[in-house]
Amino acid sequence: MPGTYNDRIGDFTMDAKTNSKSATLTVGGKSYDFPVKSGSVGPDVVDISKLYAQAGMFTYDPGFTSTGSCESKITYIDGDAGVLLYRGYPIEQLAEKGDFLETCYLLLYGELPNKAQKADFDQRVTRHTMVHEQMARFFQAFRRDAHPMAVMVASVGALAAFYHDSTDINDPQQRMIASMRMIAKVPTLAAMAYKYSVGQPFVYPQNNLDYASNFLRMCFAVPCEEYKINPVLADALDKIFILHADHEQNASTSTVRIAGSSGANPFACIAAGIACLWGPAHGGANEAALQMLADIGSVEKIPEFIAKVKDKNSSVRLMGFGHRVYKNYDPRAKIMQKMCHAVLKETGHANDPLLPIALELERIALSDQYFIERKLYPNVDFYSGITLKAMGFPTSMFTVLFAVARTVGWISQWSEMIEDPAQKIGRPRQLYTGATKRDYVDLGKRK
Repeated sequence: MPGTYNDRIGDFTMDAKTNSKSATLTVGGKSYDFPVKSGSVGPDVVDISKLYAQAGMFTYDPGFTSTGSCESKITYIDGDAGVLLYRGYPIEQLAEKGDFLETCYLLLYGELPNKAQKADFDQRVTRHTMVHEQMARFFQAFRRDAHPMAVMVASVGALAAFYHDSTDINDPQQRMIASMRMIAKVPTLAAMAYKYSVGQPFVYPQNNLDYASNFLRMCFAVPCEEYKINPVLADALDKIFILHADHEQNASTSTVRIAGSSGANPFACIAAGIACLWGPAHGGANEAALQMLADIGSVEKIPEFIAKVKDKNSSVRLMGFGHRVYKNYDPRAKIMQKMCHAVLKETGHANDPLLPIALELERIALSDQYFIERKLYPNVDFYSGITLKAMGFPTSMFTVLFAVARTVGWISQWSEMIEDPAQKIGRPRQLYTGATKRDYVDLGKRK
């Protein structure tokens, strides 16, 4: 907190001075002191963990928009500057120079691997990509038209029933085995969910393929012909995975941490994260952005659409723009835009009618004062839907792909939480506005 901060609401005042690293909360003439903590980068935080014990009150922060729920060394976001760092490395550098499994290693272990470590890690992930053969029978219990995300929630949670030797969260070796298994097996389960949804046979992973190529083959290969890996699509998918690998304490990551804080096994925690990701306000945003472009229909209709967006009485929303954290251009969106053009050109969809609509919307959003004032810049979801559609994935698989990428982030955050001695079981409090104490009235006497 730079300088001195004073806020007054009624008889409530708070003074925080960074030179003493303490904050004073004054309520009704009584003052309480709380420590101010500083991270390696980013805003300071007031540690109010003893607020209730000292003052008998809670803070009120719906959505936890101003609350730090944990201490973490994994991901840092500066929303105002449009910065995303994994373990200190800019997302742009990781996407341009590395691959997804290198990013996985970085998130899990805290440092980029050397050549030998990278080869060993790649080999360990590759050798874990198969799932227990009985999992195939597990899939047969779902309806033919089951949504792939419903299948993912169930199948990832069911891994705990197949791999009992890696559910002891107090054993570091078992935690790492579970982590490796999920990074390796979630893509296989995702491909199985897709194959099941389209009525095609499951395709087993191949150990001679890289992570993204293997996933593409499991999704799109069929037994009756040889599948050829398209390096442009494989590279694009690998970068998409990097861009979505982690994103600080978002809704699904917080869900994983809260589930894990109870001591739940890692497979159950990741399944909980997938369930949260399924929400349209979180993982389903790229599908919503794609639907918006389709609804607009043509560049000529954009002015009419923009007018509705600006109309306070209209329910029309601009999807794929703005972000809960980013108040600047989402750094992932710039990378995704470049990949989108490469994929469209490679697949013969360069004349996709949605792309000109997307480009014109982006131009307007970056030049129109209405959107600039509201900081509605394009986010990663704006282009990812078009890209995945051109690669052949149906919209029902968009969030599944998000889950494949985010698994390593969830696992890294979960592991960090388990090893944090300060971590407690998640237990938010509330501002109660219901009835006060009242006595029970017998049924026959009630009016």
